Amino acid sequence: MSAGRRGGLQPPGAGAQAQARPSNVAVMQEAGVCVRRAGDGGIKSNQCENTLEEEKMSEDCEADTVDLLKDMVSATIDTQDDCGPTGIPQISSKRTKDESVKSDHIKKKKKNKDYQPNYFLSIPITNKKITGGIKILQNEIIEQDKRLAKAMVGDGSFHVTLLVMQLLNEDEVNLGVDALWELKPCIEEILQGKHLTLPFQGIDTFRSQIGFVKLAEGEHLSPLLEIAETAKRTFQEKGIQAGENRSFKPHLTFMKLPKAPWLRRNGVKKIDPELYERFIKHRFGEEVLHRIDLCSMGKEKQNDGYYHCESSIIIGQKPIGTQDLINEALHQERMSRKSKVKQIKELLLMPETQAKIRKELFEGRLTNDNTETNDIDFGATLP
Repeated sequence: MSAGRRGGLQPPGAGAQAQARPSNVAVMQEAGVCVRRAGDGGIKSNQCENTLEEEKMSEDCEADTVDLLKDMVSATIDTQDDCGPTGIPQISSKRTKDESVKSDHIKKKKKNKDYQPNYFLSIPITNKKITGGIKILQNEIIEQDKRLAKAMVGDGSFHVTLLVMQLLNEDEVNLGVDALWELKPCIEEILQGKHLTLPFQGIDTFRSQIGFVKLAEGEHLSPLLEIAETAKRTFQEKGIQAGENRSFKPHLTFMKLPKAPWLRRNGVKKIDPELYERFIKHRFGEEVLHRIDLCSMGKEKQNDGYYHCESSIIIGQKPIGTQDLINEALHQERMSRKSKVKQIKELLLMPETQAKIRKELFEGRLTNDNTETNDIDFGATLP
């Protein structure tokens, strides 16, 4: 017996509604409700229908409430982010844009995390007046606080960093050397045969953690910045990860608190300006740009305290010393060896060469097989 017959006569149009949608019993069965026949003492069909309708109305009401809350929250968020309309298309677009920005930020953060510079281009400071003035500055600071001795940059390491980069293996180091030598004519073109003199005056810090001698303002800054930008472009065109997010600020570091982490544990959290107050406007001297080195941050330093140097280029007409001659000879030897290796690789990649190699290997295998066959004594009889 159908549900309609058990509940009595159907009202007008009920048959059409029954055909248009499934019966309440079917809906309840789909919802996992156990329906028993009225004749078995179970719940009557009209009671089931009333109960189901109440539950359905309750569910619809809850769904409407949730949708309303969602719309209110979305409208509030969009109003805070943007004063424009808060229609649904804009919400969808806004969320998609925010998710895209967030994804790009995560990728950029991951990339930055993977990028750890371990090499740099150095402009060595060789003027004795400058290095002597820095030593006096360092000694005066140490006299005021002996703990800071471990934070001082050692003798022979004074330099201006032109560019930082990441070189992970010997091949990348070789690429870096090539880029450095390609940079030489570019720098000479920028300078047009003139000397680039770098005057150093005054003291400043980075976040009170790194103490440095400032490069004075002047006409020299424009060509130096151009050289730095050209260096960055030259190395990046070689496929080398180089440069930093912050803008280039040339400086001569003489002190680093992070170099001695135990200082922070002992209460030294920043560089006190009173320590270098006497040198705030001091003129340390001038350095003429004559050499740029590709240096390693991690390899053992040289005997004079300067960084391990992979290669160097000479700028201008300053007299060449013994080390410069050695660097030049090493570079020429490296370039000659790399040229021969490149020629061998190109030769091996040629189709004709590969065909000859395969042919010789195949013929050699056949020859070996024939030799082994001839060595067999077919006249021998089994015992």
